[in-house]
Amino acid sequence: MTKLIYRRRQPVRPRPHPGEPTHGPLTQDELQLAARNHSMPLEALREDVTPPGMHYVLTHFDIPQIRDGSWHLRIGGAVEMATELSLAALKKDPAISVPVTLECAGNGRSLLKPRPLSQPWVLEGVGTAVWTGVPLAYLLAQARVEPEAVEVVFTGVDEGFQGGVRQQYARSLPIAEALRPDVVLAYKMNGSELPPQHGYPLRLVVPGWYGMASVKWLQSIKVVTAPFTGFQQSVAYRYQHNADDAGTPVSRIKVRSLMVPPGVPDFFTRRRFLPRGPVMLRGRAWSGEGAVTGVEVGIDGKWVHAQLEKPLGAFAWRGWSLPWVADPGHHELACRATDASGAVQPLDQQWNYQGMGNNVVQRVRVTVE
Repeated sequence: MTKLIYRRRQPVRPRPHPGEPTHGPLTQDELQLAARNHSMPLEALREDVTPPGMHYVLTHFDIPQIRDGSWHLRIGGAVEMATELSLAALKKDPAISVPVTLECAGNGRSLLKPRPLSQPWVLEGVGTAVWTGVPLAYLLAQARVEPEAVEVVFTGVDEGFQGGVRQQYARSLPIAEALRPDVVLAYKMNGSELPPQHGYPLRLVVPGWYGMASVKWLQSIKVVTAPFTGFQQSVAYRYQHNADDAGTPVSRIKVRSLMVPPGVPDFFTRRRFLPRGPVMLRGRAWSGEGAVTGVEVGIDGKWVHAQLEKPLGAFAWRGWSLPWVADPGHHELACRATDASGAVQPLDQQWNYQGMGNNVVQRVRVTVE
């Protein structure tokens, strides 16, 4: 008699992206993502606050169409007082306005070799806005969070497939982060109603964290007593060595600086051209790990300390400037920031499978005529 031996099939771990990293040219799918999403033009670094139409946008699925009267925010889970609130009711609660620099966790992904397949950001996946709304901590206090709570889960209206998993976009925060006084449920951006692409009618804004934490089109807030294991938490937004590595979660923004491109550009290459003589180099620097304490500007490999301006807020970018007398010829400009934790931008980026947390030094090619 033949004995049958059954082996249990190992579960297949979902993957965040549809293919392995590549050295090849941009794919049609990447180009489609790049067309749907929106980067901040680097010249917008001139502005303390980024206009909504210039602020970066990353949308995982479709932008939902939400009618005022049909939308409500549900708050429940491990709370004593579950509730449901309309936008009008939320606007009667105490409000705060917080200037926050948000950056996509995948900013700089297209510069990696091999290139992870996803939204092919260069360096412009960033923006700074003033977000107005109700402090999350206020609503959680009203709901009376139970002592055994460990995380708060935020779910958006937007829905689709990623990694073969049908889902609504959802992320969680540890309870201590959720109770910070500066985490806001925002219904205004720069003093006006949220634009549809930025999360109308309500979004979460988590200062200091990469943008994936700031859930848009917010539908529900659920306090939970065990860690959340949804796709966007346990599969996407991880620092991984390879596809089979469980990785570690992406959280706070790494220190970064960017330069306002001087002069004028070539249309296709974006190489800069400027006249000889004095020019003021300017830019912005930020970090979610601590205040920016210094910015150096590299001119053909020689580093000089820039002058720092007062930051807009604890989690908003800080302006910097450096005068330069431009000599005729070809030059390479660069900038790198340091924060209060001692972290410094790397000259060469450490690779990771999903292309997350890239904060390599920006380099700008210029021709002085």
